[in-house]
Amino acid sequence: MRKHVTMTLLDTEQSYVESLRTLMQGYMKPLKQPENSTLCDPSLVDEIFDQIPELLEHHEEFLEQISECVQNWHEKQKVGDILVESFSKDILVKIYSAYIDNFLNAKDAIRIAKEARPAFMKFLAQSMREHKEKQALSDLMIKPVQRIPRYELLVKDLLKHTSEEHPDHPFLIEAQMSIKQVAEKINKGMKSAEEVERNARIVQEIESHIEGMEDLQAPLRRFLRQEMVVELKPVGGKKDRSLFLFSDLLVCTTLKRKSGSLRRSSMSLYTAASVIDTASKYKLLWKMPLEDVDIVKGSCQSTNRDSIQKAICRLDEDLSTLGQVSKLSETLSFPHQTLDDIIKDLMAAIHRELTEKQSVSFSLSFPPNKMELTVTKSDSTDSHIFEFPNPDARHSFEQGFEDAKKKLASNKNCLDPEFLKAIPIMKTRSGMQFSCASPSHNNPENAYEVWVCNSDGYVGQVCLLSIKKEPIVEACIAVCSARILCIASVPGLKRIYRERPVSLASPASEPANPTLDEAAPQPCLHISISGSSLEILEPMDTAGQELVPFDSDDTDDESSPSPSGTLQSHSTISSFTNEESPSSKDVTAETTSSEEEQDPSSFLPIGRPFAQNQIGESPMDGRAMRRSSQGSFTRASLEDLLSVDPEAYQSSMWLGTEDGCIHVYQSSDNIRNRKNSLKMQHSASVTCILYLDNQVFVSLANGELVAYQREAGRFWDSHNSKSLLLGSPGSPVTKMVAVGGKLWCGCQNRIVILKTSALLQEHTFVVGQDGTRSVTCLVTSSVGIWISLQGSAQVRLYHPASYDQLAEVDVTPPVHKMLAGSDAIIRQHKAACLRITSLLACKDLLWIGTSAGVVLTLPITGNPAALKTPPLPVGLSQGHTGHVRFLTSIELPEGFNVLFPLPGEAGAEKSSDLDKRDATRHRPSKSKMLVVSGGDGYEDFRLTNSSETVGRDDSTNHLLLWRV
Repeated sequence: MRKHVTMTLLDTEQSYVESLRTLMQGYMKPLKQPENSTLCDPSLVDEIFDQIPELLEHHEEFLEQISECVQNWHEKQKVGDILVESFSKDILVKIYSAYIDNFLNAKDAIRIAKEARPAFMKFLAQSMREHKEKQALSDLMIKPVQRIPRYELLVKDLLKHTSEEHPDHPFLIEAQMSIKQVAEKINKGMKSAEEVERNARIVQEIESHIEGMEDLQAPLRRFLRQEMVVELKPVGGKKDRSLFLFSDLLVCTTLKRKSGSLRRSSMSLYTAASVIDTASKYKLLWKMPLEDVDIVKGSCQSTNRDSIQKAICRLDEDLSTLGQVSKLSETLSFPHQTLDDIIKDLMAAIHRELTEKQSVSFSLSFPPNKMELTVTKSDSTDSHIFEFPNPDARHSFEQGFEDAKKKLASNKNCLDPEFLKAIPIMKTRSGMQFSCASPSHNNPENAYEVWVCNSDGYVGQVCLLSIKKEPIVEACIAVCSARILCIASVPGLKRIYRERPVSLASPASEPANPTLDEAAPQPCLHISISGSSLEILEPMDTAGQELVPFDSDDTDDESSPSPSGTLQSHSTISSFTNEESPSSKDVTAETTSSEEEQDPSSFLPIGRPFAQNQIGESPMDGRAMRRSSQGSFTRASLEDLLSVDPEAYQSSMWLGTEDGCIHVYQSSDNIRNRKNSLKMQHSASVTCILYLDNQVFVSLANGELVAYQREAGRFWDSHNSKSLLLGSPGSPVTKMVAVGGKLWCGCQNRIVILKTSALLQEHTFVVGQDGTRSVTCLVTSSVGIWISLQGSAQVRLYHPASYDQLAEVDVTPPVHKMLAGSDAIIRQHKAACLRITSLLACKDLLWIGTSAGVVLTLPITGNPAALKTPPLPVGLSQGHTGHVRFLTSIELPEGFNVLFPLPGEAGAEKSSDLDKRDATRHRPSKSKMLVVSGGDGYEDFRLTNSSETVGRDDSTNHLLLWRV
């Protein structure tokens, strides 16, 4: 019996492989021939037969193993080990999952090809006749979907006839579990794909049945239910209505039953007939987001009933008054027939109105089948009372409404990004595309800038996005004749002393200079340095003045020196000393960076350590005084002052290009003037730049890793570097990230972890099974390190210490949801080549950019163990038409709230009121970040392809801005 079941497995596998071969040899390869390009568009061919070659290769190998097993059959023959080996491979799950995800797209592609090319239909008919089993293309394509459950049944049969003592039994148990896991993953993907497609088509069908309805389709919108109701008007009367409840929307339409034909959709797979009453005609009255609609609790025991009761009281009073008027008219002697007729008509009208009001009031007193809705608009609030056929229908609709609102509210997490605006970047040359971006960390005046790199392969351009008040692209500067591949911000050296006054009066403990009068002013020689210039100032009266070392926040800007940087008058120094200097206190050395704590040699050399300087030293002790461009002073020996490089204390931006050059700029002023501080040429393209531990690491396309270093008080030196051959021209280091003071390098599909001090390799591990795919995205977060590979739609999470894979997230289902409202051909194309193009970890969110232009977010808070089954990423409504080229973030300045107020914050007040208050009152408890996405075009995925705005900005590069 075991051999019989195994023979059945062999026979069914042979049939399955034959079907895959037919798909490959009988359909795919002929259609790929150049002479048959007129039968079907090549892109549709790829869409239809996606994953077929991979499936065939895997199952041919499996068939060969099963065939060999049957040929060598004996009593102790094992089959389970072959099944385990075959079905425990991760690649098998990926192949089948990709095939299932693309299955509906493939069917659409066949339909489109049939409609576009009649010759394609003839080809299919001819190929079916030539097939020995006369199976159509659709019959063959369903085979992979049906195959996995068949394996489950065969393994179950084998276990029935395999004793527990048999050596094959444990393997069959393991095989059963492996196949079950594969089936669950595939079924989950299939159900998800089918559900997305079904929801999209039902919404489209419903839109076609409602006159006046537009833009009903949205990526995440699902139809929930329809209810036929009667609306009760406050002034009397009843109107037939139909309510359509969606996951985020309520639509109210007029209802006119059986009134002729409707405009029908061309969709045939799913129709609205199964979910709504298609025998009626609908016309749109209003549609409102669920957030703006509420059910009045207690329903008609509310203000509407009170208003009707008041109207009834007024009508009763009017009747009483008319009765009195009628009695008075009887006392008239003059003929008054006309008056009597008017009174009679008035009383009849009031009686009719009173009867209607009483009827409504009576019906409102029994509300089991009635419901009152309030609809909040921008300028008013409307109330609607609907009568359901029975109390159960009312209760069911109310429950569905409340559930939808709760789910909608739970999805709107506090981490949800707030979209601010889209900024178009007009192309100065054809083919310009974004490549990378980085925020700058310059002086406080320039701190809120993002450097965006734009290239066409021949010219490298930097666009400066300023966000001080309103996001504005201030300049686009061409900087080189090659594509800019990477950019990094490198901080300057930190100064270790705070600015503080130092008394020059001689203390009692030290003898005064015997050659000078103790009470006389002490002359002092001043040395002024601005950039590379040096000036000696005349001696001046320094009695009562104090000299200070460099302030830790002061920065010399040689590109824009202060007029007073070369000459300081006595009055100015007196003003500075008396008004700005803090009171004299004990000196405390202060480190401001981890690298300074580790490397004392990086401290600023100013002669003897300040803690050892005796306060009573004479100003004529052989030391000079240096004044910075911002007014602070340093006193040291002339030799030490001349050895200080002001550029060392400025941050810089490093740009790496395709022709192997690194351009270093110290500020946006410098790049505007095209004044780079340093230019370094390498023998291969610069793929990545990263600052860590007072070093700048540069990876090259030839596999070399270069570490640039700097000496204390000095700017970066192109000759002060060391290198390590970490990869090869075929597998360079493509991405780097700092994790816990160590350097993680992505080299092909390996992660190499280095100690930065000596560039020693500490550990290495492999990401994925495909050695041909290199690491393209690598970011670190609070829960671990996220990695994605070339051409992949999955992102993996790794533990920073154990290097174990903690989770894997597939972006395919949420991207398909976002593209549900797109044109069918565009959707198929984007789905076929879907991959992750950029990653960013910001504010407890993982941001994911894709080749489809969709930007997704994934919450990454909490314990890393909780992310073993992470939630699906959520697509943002705004994205790009083409690829997302980069994602970066920068902290927002405080004044940013004035232009883009957050709801519920003080910044949401009018700017005139805001200006009257102290700015510190509007500082939020947590800093806000601006996330910038750069990509091809701009698209609002809430709009359908019928919208006039779709396609308008496809060719223009855009920066999209969110606040979190």
